Amino acid sequence: MDATFTAEQDEIRRTLRELLLKRCGPEEVRAAVRTTDGHDPGLWESLAQQLGLPGLALPEAYGGVGCSVTELALAAEELGRALAPSPLLATAVLSAPVVLALGSESQRAALLPRIASGELTAALAVSGAALTTALGLTGDNRGDWAGGGRAGGVQARRADGVWRLYGQADQVLDGHSADLLIVPAHTGGFARSRTLFFLVREGATRVRQTSLDETRSQCRIQLRDVQAELLGDDGEVGGEVGSEVRGDADGSDAGERAGASARGAADAAAVLSAVGDSAAAVLAAEAVGAADRVLERTVEYVRQREQFGRPIGSFQAVKHRLADLYVGVQAARSAAYYAAWATAEGQERVGGLALAQALEALRVTASEAVQLHGGIGFTWEHEAHLYFKRAAGDELLFGPAHRLRAYAAEEARLFGGGEVAV
Repeated sequence: MDATFTAEQDEIRRTLRELLLKRCGPEEVRAAVRTTDGHDPGLWESLAQQLGLPGLALPEAYGGVGCSVTELALAAEELGRALAPSPLLATAVLSAPVVLALGSESQRAALLPRIASGELTAALAVSGAALTTALGLTGDNRGDWAGGGRAGGVQARRADGVWRLYGQADQVLDGHSADLLIVPAHTGGFARSRTLFFLVREGATRVRQTSLDETRSQCRIQLRDVQAELLGDDGEVGGEVGSEVRGDADGSDAGERAGASARGAADAAAVLSAVGDSAAAVLAAEAVGAADRVLERTVEYVRQREQFGRPIGSFQAVKHRLADLYVGVQAARSAAYYAAWATAEGQERVGGLALAQALEALRVTASEAVQLHGGIGFTWEHEAHLYFKRAAGDELLFGPAHRLRAYAAEEARLFGGGEVAV
């Protein structure tokens, strides 16, 4: 692994930081989250058209920059420093890789260039409150998180050549403003249940939720007989489902259909796991950026705030606390960078562990920042509470850290008596 950043990577960080310093201060963040979109459309246009952030990790053939998850993670780190609300996570990190992996050539050609340019925003609508499980971060995503053919989840049914979806998704990031919804749903009934992905452009009921972290907009999506387009080639799937609906008198093709159903579910699980690993690396870098910024602001404050005739930063107890925070943030940064590199190089899955360390570092740093700022740290006027809410909100959405670590240990068979993965 080469830990040195290239000139291009350094330029991405520098340019983005300069833009955010000018246009995304604490007051701008508070104003943006109150808008209908939940973010500043002008800032998003600049991030997309001037800096090309949505297309950083997309191939050049589809209008992207052709970089890797590493560059996307570096951009997320700068966005995390400013707590900049934007649809980048939902669109470029969670949705675009699914379209790239499973979409037909015509779908990729139609959607990815628009995503890369920022013209089209998208959201991944996973049923229920099972986002981390679906992404394979805190549990096995080959289970029934999308309904499993039973009541609940999101179900898909094909009738008269048209796919229709039924169900609800409760934690859809930026779903209220997304132009396109990508919905994993179960089809085939209980016996032959499998997960497929669908594109929903209109017809869904969207309700923006009140969330602890206002900079991370969430939405409830309700699908009631909503027309959808299958993500991928509809030919083979359509024929198979059609035969299931009609019924086969001799059942001679039942085994073949069941095998195809199992393969479809496995493909969905594998794609979501890969997306989850890269998303965890990006989220880890974003959390590190937020932790670094709030630590930086805290150090500035304790140098100025005086007590007993001297700055409180000169007290040894305060120095020790800040030193511990610094070590924690730097360790989390190293883990996040390694996870981004490993994901880009196709190495072992370490995104969940890096995310656990970054979330813990952000939680501890934000909590200490509030304490060291004293009474003002709790107030709406100060930005410390924004970072504290981001730490708490991210642990609720993508953690908690102990579950991320526990599942990583389970996957590595550390405590199962089996051979330890190296």
